[in-house]
Amino acid sequence: MKLALIVAAAVLVGCAASPRESCDAGLTPEDQAAIRSVMETYRTSWLRGDQQGVLGTFSADAVLLPAHGAPWVTGKAAIIKYWWPSDAAPSSITKLDISIEGLSGGCGVASAHGHDDVGWTTVENGVTKSQGHPGTYLNVFIKQADGAWKIARHMWDDGTP
Repeated sequence: MKLALIVAAAVLVGCAASPRESCDAGLTPEDQAAIRSVMETYRTSWLRGDQQGVLGTFSADAVLLPAHGAPWVTGKAAIIKYWWPSDAAPSSITKLDISIEGLSGGCGVASAHGHDDVGWTTVENGVTKSQGHPGTYLNVFIKQADGAWKIARHMWDDGTP
């Protein structure tokens, strides 16, 4: 009897420690559509100047990995300070084209990569300056407990202006 209980306990512990059997091998069409929707919300939120819309596409512990090896930025509060510093000149995104050239994943993690082309204006001393550049990006998404996909890591580099 004791041996049977020990074997049963070992089987239960082994099952609890095994990988999730419900883990999908890849992204479902619904997952892919949801991730594409997050990317579009990110893009259109920037174009509308909607800070909360942009932030809503990121997980609470998201990390930005900026171009040229700049220090990473962790968490939404730090992202706000990085992208919307209180002492910055007024600016707005005037163009943001984003291609998704690769999208893959499974088990609640996904990645998308492609090219982007961003343009913006900044007003300094009453003078509006326009700037922009193409680049590349890599986003890592995590499926949240509520089933929503959020950007957990956002990495980019700037191309030639």
